[in-house]
Amino acid sequence: MHTSRQYSVLSRFFATQLRRAFQAIGVPVTAVMVGLLIGAAVLIAHGANPMAAYAALWQGSFSHLAAVGRTLEKTTPLVFSGLALAFAFKAGLFNIGAQGQLLIGAFAAAVVGCNLKGLPPMIHIPLALITGAAVGGLYALVQGVLKVYTGAHEVITGIMLNYVAINFTDYLAAGPFKDPTPGNIIARTAQIQETSQIPQLGGIPIGFVVGVGMALVLWWLIKKTTLGFELRTIGFNVHAAQYAGINVKRFLVLTMLFSGILAGLGGAVETQGVVHRYQPGFNVGLGFDGITIALLARTHPLGIIPAALLVGAMRAGSNRMQFAAGVSPEIVDVILALILFLVAADRLVRWMILKRPAGTRLSVLGAGWNRQ
Repeated sequence: MHTSRQYSVLSRFFATQLRRAFQAIGVPVTAVMVGLLIGAAVLIAHGANPMAAYAALWQGSFSHLAAVGRTLEKTTPLVFSGLALAFAFKAGLFNIGAQGQLLIGAFAAAVVGCNLKGLPPMIHIPLALITGAAVGGLYALVQGVLKVYTGAHEVITGIMLNYVAINFTDYLAAGPFKDPTPGNIIARTAQIQETSQIPQLGGIPIGFVVGVGMALVLWWLIKKTTLGFELRTIGFNVHAAQYAGINVKRFLVLTMLFSGILAGLGGAVETQGVVHRYQPGFNVGLGFDGITIALLARTHPLGIIPAALLVGAMRAGSNRMQFAAGVSPEIVDVILALILFLVAADRLVRWMILKRPAGTRLSVLGAGWNRQ
């Protein structure tokens, strides 16, 4: 009798865990599949063969070691921008200013990489990374302070600060920090020193390994520490958090600061590991792609990795798809937009899976996205 009762308890436990896993994974996986199906219909409407297009996309992303390396290069900054957005979502904040923080961090890393000479790689590489992360965090701190002490919405201030970052770094790259190489007419910094360049390990960018490690640390911080519990409490209900004695203002400012650090670190990794200089236009969209990745991962830090791999693979394979299948690379943006729409409208996707409405609770941006 006792054994039968234990078996029943274990069965219910495993059934609950499977149901939770399905709820966490089923929606984004279904959204990706439906997005690809709708994308195939768009390709057919434009006279293209969707099978050939998707085959070319795969070939450009994973068919050989060089393609995998290119995919991981595209993925690495996306991991950091996705983590930046996901961490902010946990506290109910929408850090749309991650794009500007990433650009500022990328530029700061380029300045340190270009101008400090004679340093060994063991010092130069982390110094440039830390500088990019710190500058990105300080830039995000402006949003946090304005949010907490003036009531300015972080989305509005984030959008405005993005424009400031874009134009300010463009000015610096075309003016005081322009590449002095004779004959250069392009707005960009000089190439960073070899001692500050992040190397690859067997075709795998070390920056990607760092991003995976950061995702693990963030998961542990959010799930296993008191700090993470307080952060999630604020995201669930800020008034309950205040009643429980949590210093909400301090947490919101620190959350935005750390989110900016992650975004700035992503920009620094892009500069040191891929571009090897700062050049306007090379980092466009990486911060905004973080929104897609964070929502696709449902703000779970470990889910950021496969979500970023998906977006990185599509970015890496888009050129191959264009030449092999005669498809405009912008179709990748259309497919990603469809996936984002379906993930955001998760009630529709749950209906697709279960053929019935998914309860009474809707997922929303902000507090709702931290419930994983």
